[in-house]
Amino acid sequence: MMSLTDDLFENCKQIRCTKGPMITDAVKGEILCGTCGQVLVEKTEDPSLSPAVHDMSDYLTKSTTGPASSLAIHDRGLNTNINNTNKDASGNLLSGYVKGAFDRLRVWDHRSKSTSSDRNFRHAFILLETMKTKLAIPDSVVEETAYIYRKAMARKMTRGRSIQSILCASLYAACRATNTPRTLRDIARAANIRKGILALSYRILIKTLDLKFKPYDPAEFVTRVSSSIGASEKTRRGALTILSKAEKMGICTGKHPMGLVGAALYYSSIINMEHKTQKQIAKACGITNVTIRNVHSTLRKKVCLE
Repeated sequence: MMSLTDDLFENCKQIRCTKGPMITDAVKGEILCGTCGQVLVEKTEDPSLSPAVHDMSDYLTKSTTGPASSLAIHDRGLNTNINNTNKDASGNLLSGYVKGAFDRLRVWDHRSKSTSSDRNFRHAFILLETMKTKLAIPDSVVEETAYIYRKAMARKMTRGRSIQSILCASLYAACRATNTPRTLRDIARAANIRKGILALSYRILIKTLDLKFKPYDPAEFVTRVSSSIGASEKTRRGALTILSKAEKMGICTGKHPMGLVGAALYYSSIINMEHKTQKQIAKACGITNVTIRNVHSTLRKKVCLE
């Protein structure tokens, strides 16, 4: 049976070649025959381990791979920089004339990256990173938000509107697209903007980009609201049962998801004799007491719990 080394040396065509030793060129990624110089393997992978990285400065100076490309980075993580070492590939210092030329190249390289769209993306994605921390949203939602915001930028929607409002509208649209339970009230509070401004920006966004989303599933909000008001596990499960039966009967159609959640939790708390007021539940849901009373009246008439 032929070994792997014999398979490699099959490329040697010289009759007098003694087939060895093998020489590895780590720079070009090639393995050569030491006798005849024939290239045996091209574009080999680097088997060496990456250097130890302890902080961001070590990562920037020692890392050999770089970060993954992301839409949530203003340049998508594909930036290039001219370093300040002023040395050539051999490690020799540059002459005064070449050093001056590289200084001018660094200046123009920096100026070429300072476009209005680049500054816009920088500001928007710094805000998006803050929103990610405040709302505890996953990376998939962040990427979807960046994708929607870039489409809005391509349609020049930020002209005459604030970057903050369009970005928050894109974030809410991404939450709707990925079925991540976050309301307009949650996003407006995290971004410190008015809910009406956010709602208006969202309506303009979905109309301009022709976006269509399915309505939220009210059951996605039950756990969060029940934890907020300190409801028991029995009350939470009862609310889920009520919402499931209401969905089958078609009662949920056209109603606010948070109104359904609040009414279901209030109905379940009454059945389980747990004292939870309408005001307490309405505050946790971000709706009014009237909404809970109206929806609760409908649920009580049509949904029967055995």
